[in-house]
Amino acid sequence: MIAEGEVRRLIRAALEARERSYSPYSHYRVGAALLTGEGKLYTGCNIENAAFTPTVCAERVALFKAVSEGERQFAAIAVTGSPAGEMTRYSWPCGVCRQALREFCDPEGFWVIVAKSETEYGIRTLAVLLPESFGPEELAGTEQQRVTDEEKRR
Repeated sequence: MIAEGEVRRLIRAALEARERSYSPYSHYRVGAALLTGEGKLYTGCNIENAAFTPTVCAERVALFKAVSEGERQFAAIAVTGSPAGEMTRYSWPCGVCRQALREFCDPEGFWVIVAKSETEYGIRTLAVLLPESFGPEELAGTEQQRVTDEEKRR
């Protein structure tokens, strides 16, 4: 489980990131804060586009920022989202974001936190949100598969 202090730190950062949302079409503002295995935070907000397809969710913005900086190990993500104004609901990551997180995160050990405030939140593992998931270890012949096979032989 993730420590209460880290949960609050992540939620605060996600709420701040939500303020930077570019959502002129849906007015649904989302912020995310991703915690690396080393304790560093990367934030993201949703970025909409008039053509809709190029729109990017806050979770993937945070993940892609971290990966582009060389990060590969992650512990948790906090997501805050609601129509512009007051936080009225939990915003669980969409399926695409869950799958993107799965590429880099251990489903059993990665925590997803959704929050309305620092004290009002839900928390689940990625494994609960994306059961029977497909990950890099499924691709035979990849470096990840070789590492997984070696670990099984031990």
